[in-house]
Amino acid sequence: MLYDTLMTRKPEPTKARTRRNHTAPARTPRPRRSARTGGAGETATPYHHGALRDALLEAAERVLERDGLAGLTLRAVAREAGVSHAAPAHHFGDLTGLMSELAAIGFRRFNAAMKAAGEGAAAPTDKGPARARAYVAYAQANPGMYGLMFRTERLDYTRPSLHDAATASFAGLAGAISAERNEPIAEERLSLEQAAAIARAWSLVHGYTMLLLEGRLVDILRRAPAGTTAETLLDGMLKTTIGRPHP
Repeated sequence: MLYDTLMTRKPEPTKARTRRNHTAPARTPRPRRSARTGGAGETATPYHHGALRDALLEAAERVLERDGLAGLTLRAVAREAGVSHAAPAHHFGDLTGLMSELAAIGFRRFNAAMKAAGEGAAAPTDKGPARARAYVAYAQANPGMYGLMFRTERLDYTRPSLHDAATASFAGLAGAISAERNEPIAEERLSLEQAAAIARAWSLVHGYTMLLLEGRLVDILRRAPAGTTAETLLDGMLKTTIGRPHP
């Protein structure tokens, strides 16, 4: 065949090859092998060393928000990232490991949003309500991630990243209650009143958030005065609970 003839034919010498002091042109470096193998017509995106783990977590978050927790599998994440099916297991061990690292990212963002809201409060007693609004806003913007963060049975809290992020979240809540009550709270040694205050605040905001995400507040909002929104309903709840002065 012509292809075989061309491949086996010896190239004829050229003047450039026979000239003594000729400097050969620089060789074009081979393109790096890509960790991403897209389909026909897809441009491969190389991952630098260490970046594949972050790319997998980003892909996992996209799958979670698009397909829900039921659609979050190692294979789905690998497909989304455009890598081999073995890549997620190599970096995270199993699906629990991947979910736990993803939940840790969610908690860190969640904590940052509430911290910023609390720091922007005009008075110490406004810290709790401001954090509560940020809590609900984060969940509305990231329903898949928020749901994952509280699926304790699917997560491994012995992983340092998740343990530290979840602990920081509790510390932020305890700090807000401490400011509201105007008393120090030792996180490992709560009085009954302090424990009840923290549980009450968390139950109120978390319960409200779940009802809101599941569309269960529609009937209440329909019956409320004209112009009542989910935000104004939350504010009304906060005024009668978290914002109540303590002795």
